[in-house]
Amino acid sequence: MLTMLTAAVGTVLASVMTGPVAQADPGWCPTLNVVAVPGTWETSSTPDPARGNGMLAAVTTGLPPGTRVDYVQYPATAFPWEGDVYAASRQRAVDNARGLIAATAAQCASTRFALVGYSQGADAAGDLAAEIGTGLGVVPPHRLVAVGLLSDPRRSETDILVGPPVAGNGAGGARLGGFGFVTPNVRTICAVGDLYCSTPKDDFVTRLAGFLAVAAGSNPDRFGDYQRQAEGLYNDIMSAGGLPTLQLQITPEANDEREDEIRRFFESQVHQDYGTYVVDGRGTTATTWLRNWLAEKA
Repeated sequence: MLTMLTAAVGTVLASVMTGPVAQADPGWCPTLNVVAVPGTWETSSTPDPARGNGMLAAVTTGLPPGTRVDYVQYPATAFPWEGDVYAASRQRAVDNARGLIAATAAQCASTRFALVGYSQGADAAGDLAAEIGTGLGVVPPHRLVAVGLLSDPRRSETDILVGPPVAGNGAGGARLGGFGFVTPNVRTICAVGDLYCSTPKDDFVTRLAGFLAVAAGSNPDRFGDYQRQAEGLYNDIMSAGGLPTLQLQITPEANDEREDEIRRFFESQVHQDYGTYVVDGRGTTATTWLRNWLAEKA
């Protein structure tokens, strides 16, 4: 009996000391799972394969072995007559991207993740990254090793910017609280002159329009965030002179000037030129820089 008891105690102690045996990931699990969110009109909930992957195709092509790329399907619309308004479309992108990560993370404990997005897709990818950065997201922050955002409408002037400096924040206003624990792993690229990701702080009309676009139709759970953002915008307007300042920005002359600026912006195609936009002294383009950065994380 004494011998049996001694053997039993030894077995229990050995189990406690060694802990549970780790299960190896299935062979199909990627080392790095890149979840890519295309921009407005670049995808849909029922995508046409002939449309390709838009701006991010150059970012996700040719990554090292062991990397898997998943593209997020979502409405990618902006106006009510298209179906979902911008905020609802973006939320679908956030939810679908979260679902892709959750499905892989549940079976692949060692897989690390990267999020990349362009335009509306950058808005969605950035929001999901910020959610994970709180430590309460779909995966722990340490598993999100890279977040690359092209023309993020919610870019903050405090985000780590790759390329020449640009004015202000994104048209939709900066994310309250930033990216939390994943901040060191976030890189944003905004071309000089791209109004989506670079709106001057004193252009309150554009800031108001951008805020309404990203907030209207949003998930009710985010009401508190948008309320605080609205309060911040209001305080900025009051600090700059209040209603008289805002009125000066909506005079016929000011509206004509803004119309000309927006027309020049669309004609310039700067928002569509990230494949040729140079971000360093070696002539590296924005899309190539992001691809190389992801390759380093693989």
